[in-house]
Amino acid sequence: MRLVYRTAAVVTVVAAVGVVTAAVVVTRDDPGQAAAAPAPKADPVTVAATTAPAPSPSPVLPSPSPSPSVSPLSTAMTDALDDPRVPGLPDGQERLRTFPGKAAKIRGSIKDQRSGVAFPRFAGDWDLASASPFASRQLLPKVKGSAYRGMLVSCPVPIEVQDDLKDTAFLAARWTLNHHPAGATIKWTSADLTEIDDQPAWVLGYDVNYTIKGDKRKSAAAIALVEVPDSKPALVFISVPDSQKKSYRDINTVMSKIKVL
Repeated sequence: MRLVYRTAAVVTVVAAVGVVTAAVVVTRDDPGQAAAAPAPKADPVTVAATTAPAPSPSPVLPSPSPSPSVSPLSTAMTDALDDPRVPGLPDGQERLRTFPGKAAKIRGSIKDQRSGVAFPRFAGDWDLASASPFASRQLLPKVKGSAYRGMLVSCPVPIEVQDDLKDTAFLAARWTLNHHPAGATIKWTSADLTEIDDQPAWVLGYDVNYTIKGDKRKSAAAIALVEVPDSKPALVFISVPDSQKKSYRDINTVMSKIKVL
């Protein structure tokens, strides 16, 4: 009898293994048939657990609106802000200082059609000069012992125009260092957002410091960057060295008498 029971047990195990194997094979070969096979009876505890009502889903909260993107600085602005010769513009606004002295007489006006602005043509020490590479140019006479003399020029702004007019003015002032002695640096004295003939304009005042033959020298300078219709902003730039400081007051004359054509 013991031998009979053992034989029956072995047959039962082999049969069970065969069923499992067949189920695995069917599942691999035909997922649809496996899914259609009758599910085994579940005990009451399992049924109760699986048929319990599902919890109510949590309310879906709306996603927050993304923050507005900030336009990245242009390469030109990034380079300028890293330039040790040019500090960042001061916060706030300050009008151009009033220089002492007597202003030069005015002999009509320069009408710069290329730039879209007009401004005084000076008499006295100021002379008209070859404009290139500008649209117009006036120069003070050479001073003995100085390689640099005063200049007043205009042109469409010769640098990359930025989204912000103030940034364009900042880059334009940096560009004027190309027309000062080598190694020159800027020290800001004013920054004023104004209007010229109903067009927005930035007027920046600054000192330019440099060394000539071992002597520390300085020029007083200013630029006006003016929006003009259907064109790049116009640049009017004047710089007067300390060797010609009697002409400092002409800086105020120019910056106060610019007109949009």
